[in-house]
Amino acid sequence: MLTQESLKRTPLYDEHVALKASMVPFGGWQMPVQYEGILAEYTQTRQAATLFDTSHMGEFLIEGDCEKTGFEHIVTMRLNDMPLKTSRYGMLLNEQGGVIDDLIVFRIARDQWFCVVNGGTIDKDARHIKEKLRPSAKFSNISMDLGKLDLQGPLSRDILKQYIPTIEKLNYFAFDYFDLLGENVLVSRTGYTGELGYEIFFPWDKIVDCWRTLLTHKEVKPAGLGARDVLRLEMGYSLYGHELSDTITPLEAGLSRFVDFEKDFIGKPALLTQKEQGIPRRLIGFTSTSRKSPRADNPLWSADKKMIGTVTSGSFSPAVGTGIGLGLIASAASEANFAKGAKIFFGEENNFNEAVISERIFYKKGSLKH
Repeated sequence: MLTQESLKRTPLYDEHVALKASMVPFGGWQMPVQYEGILAEYTQTRQAATLFDTSHMGEFLIEGDCEKTGFEHIVTMRLNDMPLKTSRYGMLLNEQGGVIDDLIVFRIARDQWFCVVNGGTIDKDARHIKEKLRPSAKFSNISMDLGKLDLQGPLSRDILKQYIPTIEKLNYFAFDYFDLLGENVLVSRTGYTGELGYEIFFPWDKIVDCWRTLLTHKEVKPAGLGARDVLRLEMGYSLYGHELSDTITPLEAGLSRFVDFEKDFIGKPALLTQKEQGIPRRLIGFTSTSRKSPRADNPLWSADKKMIGTVTSGSFSPAVGTGIGLGLIASAASEANFAKGAKIFFGEENNFNEAVISERIFYKKGSLKH
């Protein structure tokens, strides 16, 4: 069991404490959940810009031809046709089709790949990838060499342009190396908020300078995990350990578009079997008919009060004005009665809360691709 003393800290831990952030355990790390407040940080992200410390995320470097090394076989998305300086989202699967982790792969050079994985699964992911790679591959876990900052919000481009004049040329899910505060760093136009934003990979031992510099701007404020969770949930983005896990497949999670069935990959036979036999569960979005918010692991019930599934994530949505959630429900039940607009309930048997099935994307007004 992890104790407060055994939790890992990012290089910005003292900065968070100085800013009076509330610190919580997250994936084996001590992380800021909020500074000024979740709602204020959410609003700042949607309207201006915020800075997130995501240095807990893992980074791997893989060198070698993606097919000859077996790397192509390890991930669900196709790698061999990726243009240089672009990135793709996908997953690592086990033989049963469950998700070991979701990740983004960046193509740095023809035979050089940079991977970003979740902070709580770094060791597990590294073991899996190294075990499956062929000897010709060179694998490096550089997670403790790089810190990461996410600058997110509609003003993020204008702010970053003051340091990187050519940043406006960077397209969505593209990246490049830029001089930033005297360091040659990878900056990608990616994020987890639904807003225009950038991820900055800065040397671990120098990232405090970058953090402090960006926070000198009046349009930028720090934001924590609380706001980040609401922002990603409004976009219907999956969170590992909630919508994704070793026992949840991409098909159940509604992420089949990130699985290339035209190639071979670990877990493909299991997914094909699941497609043939029928996907047992499916991920839905739903909105509460009140301000009451669902919570992860709350049971989901049909209109006639029969249990049909489980909430995977839930929160109050400032954009919608009600509670929102994602949940896994039995496909047999959903096919018969649970189309968009159908009434369901969440909560325990003695505390039913009414909700309506909706799209999984709750917020569509963001600056993401502007």
